[in-house]
Amino acid sequence: RMETDCNPMELTNNTESEEDSDYRDFEEADVKDMRLEAEAIVNDVRFAVSNMFVSKTLPCAEDVAYINVETRERRRYCVELTDSGLRVVAYDFDQTDDSLQNPYHETVYSLLDTLSPAYREVFGNALLQRLEALKRDSQS
Repeated sequence: RMETDCNPMELTNNTESEEDSDYRDFEEADVKDMRLEAEAIVNDVRFAVSNMFVSKTLPCAEDVAYINVETRERRRYCVELTDSGLRVVAYDFDQTDDSLQNPYHETVYSLLDTLSPAYREVFGNALLQRLEALKRDSQS
């Protein structure tokens, strides 16, 4: 007969609670990651729109974040960010409209390109200036 220091059922319960705890940590990390991804998107293209920020009103979850965008044409949008991409979910800040069935865009550049001709121009000019600076640097 083998003697044990603890009940085998206690081992199982301890293991399960550790796994649950690890899973919760993983989920919380995902929530932060989606918000971080949204913040990175905002920081990347904010210069080419009038206003852009991650919503503090709408909830971030492990698989979604919301970004408010005001184009240079003064049009407002609420954009949903998920693993599927970005799409307009409302035509005002901090709103969602379930009746909207707008397509997903793989990148924020593609989304803004369809929403704002002024974005296209500003982004294109910034790209051109960077290329000219690179050309000058390589020639000197």
